[in-house]
Amino acid sequence: MIGSKIPENRVPLYNQTAKQNTPRSMVHAKIEKTNAARLLDRAKIPYELVPYAVDEEHLAATHVAEQLDEPIECVFKTLVLKGDRAGYFVCVVPGDHEVDLKAAARVSGNKKADLIPMKELLPVTGYIRGGCSPIGMKKRFPTFIHLTAEELPFVYISAGVRGLQLKIAPQALIAFVGATVADISRRG
Repeated sequence: MIGSKIPENRVPLYNQTAKQNTPRSMVHAKIEKTNAARLLDRAKIPYELVPYAVDEEHLAATHVAEQLDEPIECVFKTLVLKGDRAGYFVCVVPGDHEVDLKAAARVSGNKKADLIPMKELLPVTGYIRGGCSPIGMKKRFPTFIHLTAEELPFVYISAGVRGLQLKIAPQALIAFVGATVADISRRG
């Protein structure tokens, strides 16, 4: 790791050891771990915390992808829905997609489903808009991840706060949250 070049905005924290083993660019780049990161640490799942500049007026995943200089197909957003039968559930979809409400309802065992109102997000999940992660919600909800995630070597998801993303292997994410992979969205 000492000889490898790591961009200054990329700070791998998983299994990070003593300062002498840390590249110089990482020593001054202190990032506070989120609950989602601590849960991944506890489960010994590799990930990378990647900060980005937040624009409070533009919280869309497209902005996040631009800030990360990554294709939008790799940046996933976490949406919380409520079904008429099964209650709350989570959909993790590519940043340029919209949830297909009928498909999401069907795979979640509901007849119909809708996105929850913004005012319910914090009380239900513990997260705010622009910082909602499928990892570490107040309660574990059924989670569905769009099938394109499986085709990618890694995906970005919110680390649980605005301005910080988790870069993680999709299979690790799917296994950790116990997600079902499904065709739950369409390009927006």
